[in-house]
Amino acid sequence: MANRLTESLSPYLLQHAHNPVDWRPWDAAALQEAKDLERPIFLSIGYSACHWCHVMERESFENPEVAEILNTHFIPIKVDREERPDLDDLYMDAVQTLTGHGGWPMSVWLTPDLRPFYGGTYFPPQRARGMPGFIPLLKRIAELWRERRSAVVEQAAELTQDLERQASLAAGDTLPDEGVFENALQQLRSGFDSRWGGFGGAPKFPGHMAIELVLRRGSVADQRMAIRTLDAMWEGGMYDHLGGGFSRYSVDSQWLVPHFEKMLYDNAQLVCCYLAAFQKTGDSKYASTAKECLDYLLRDMLDESGGIHSSEDADSEGEEGKFYVFTPQEVRQALGDEAPRFCEAYGITAGGNFEHGASVLHLFDRNGDFPKDQDAALIGLRGKLRKFRDARVRPGKDDKVLAAWNGLALSAFAHGAQIVGDSRYLDAAKACAAFIQRELWKDGVLLRVYRRGGAHTPGFLEDYAAVANGLVDVYEATFEAHWLRWAEQLADVMRGKFEDTKDGGFFSTEAGRSDLLFRQKPGFDNAVPSGNTLAVTALLRLARHLDRDDFRISAERILTCFAPWMKKAPRAFPGMINALDLALRPSLEIVMAGDLQKAGSLLAEVHKLFLPHRVLTWAGADPTLPLHVGKASMSGLPLAFVCEKNSCMAPVEDASNLRSLLLQTSPKFFP
Repeated sequence: MANRLTESLSPYLLQHAHNPVDWRPWDAAALQEAKDLERPIFLSIGYSACHWCHVMERESFENPEVAEILNTHFIPIKVDREERPDLDDLYMDAVQTLTGHGGWPMSVWLTPDLRPFYGGTYFPPQRARGMPGFIPLLKRIAELWRERRSAVVEQAAELTQDLERQASLAAGDTLPDEGVFENALQQLRSGFDSRWGGFGGAPKFPGHMAIELVLRRGSVADQRMAIRTLDAMWEGGMYDHLGGGFSRYSVDSQWLVPHFEKMLYDNAQLVCCYLAAFQKTGDSKYASTAKECLDYLLRDMLDESGGIHSSEDADSEGEEGKFYVFTPQEVRQALGDEAPRFCEAYGITAGGNFEHGASVLHLFDRNGDFPKDQDAALIGLRGKLRKFRDARVRPGKDDKVLAAWNGLALSAFAHGAQIVGDSRYLDAAKACAAFIQRELWKDGVLLRVYRRGGAHTPGFLEDYAAVANGLVDVYEATFEAHWLRWAEQLADVMRGKFEDTKDGGFFSTEAGRSDLLFRQKPGFDNAVPSGNTLAVTALLRLARHLDRDDFRISAERILTCFAPWMKKAPRAFPGMINALDLALRPSLEIVMAGDLQKAGSLLAEVHKLFLPHRVLTWAGADPTLPLHVGKASMSGLPLAFVCEKNSCMAPVEDASNLRSLLLQTSPKFFP
């Protein structure tokens, strides 16, 4: 029997639409029902690609006994965390306060006025492996609500007050100084795994923003941390050696066995990391890895509308990783006599390194030390095995399109087009930007979610900021000024909706939301840069392109607001510290003039170099843009004007001279 989730657009909610649990979506009707019936809310938050969400559904939410308890004693509500990150952040803070850890599926019990009083993550149906059983827990909470409600309500009020205190951070009064960079780098050094790369132990996550910080601010020795991490992630099972793209994280410390879900936000950010490594080292393997990730997004994650889908599941046919792993027999079936060579190269053995004797493909040698060389024959075999794999049942896909994550994708495709020179990536960036403007920009409001022709949910801070930042990258790749002007418009709307004009920084949500206990001001960088990190980056870049001093002031007020926290816990703010780097470095402005069609060699020199603080523009894009004033080529031949610290050098027309000039102005980026 279907429940009340059948009308949802969310693939995650639709996965639960035929549970015997009478799930409601998070809406006014469900919240009012909890008040009318004076029942506690059981709030379950997860996402489509979440493996343990699937496990809890099979074990508990398909269980008639569980359904009867939930339907009788609670108002059960399902939320897709990717659609409502504000609810996820708020109640995750509650779970972490109550238990000391968090994760998904998230299980939270609320009073009818939305105050949390108990929570956790995954629960087995009955007590197991030291975890309380879900069925006895539900019965106990129902009993407490019935017999000791006043105590439960009092506990909920105290917890809510504690959460509000945590959210009310004490703002700083000055910009952080450069000591923050050394503190952050020292923390990264102390947590670095010198053998396998990465920062910290298992489970091991990519650390995109930490890698960028090391490349921006680290010494030569520090930068080896970033390069080793990028190498090891590609060598191991985190990387899909057949289809391209990275998994969410590795369950072990050597990047061998991944948690197989693939997320758009990881791959978009890792593309930028590998392209930066290519610029820093000149080693083409980093460019190749980035291209394979972008090709994966175009081949497997592109919506017909032009947007990019959110994720692919870890599971297929009810088993985690089944789509991705191989036995020697399966490889022989696909590759015939070439199978032994391939198995040797990619670590596929009779004993396996995963469940049921299967192997995760990797490039470590038998001692786990060094990757093997890749030759043309192996590349051909890899393509042949991928076609064999494509006949398998593919993991489920979350085909909704999220504004914020597509903003990250805009940057990835724009950088790819610039650095590797593939026009397909430029076309993808423009198509994605056009999609967002056409389908998600409605009467001056940016919507967050699109799926199959329908768009909904007013955007959050991260949506406006990520899209604005991505549009700056699209402008710098295309020199089509309307993308920059739309980014400016988004930034103006963002400031009006979310800025804290009293203490600085931006709230994640608009004021006046009746279904939210209080507004939060996100600063910590997690798998995705925080909304404030994205906002400060977009505002600083737009301020330099447009000479908008109000944008610069808002950006610096964000950095000032979070200054005490960056000093206290720099590992929690790698993205914002990267934005601080952008704020503290003098702007490097590169203005192209003359015939853009003949400027290829000049632009190529710009794109070869790692210059994360540079502003790139073309004087023919829009004569009203401030950086274009006084920049022209009288002959029509391409010229490059390089300006730093409000001073411009003589224009150059030769690519080698431009390179020398850029190296001279930005020596710290080139050890």
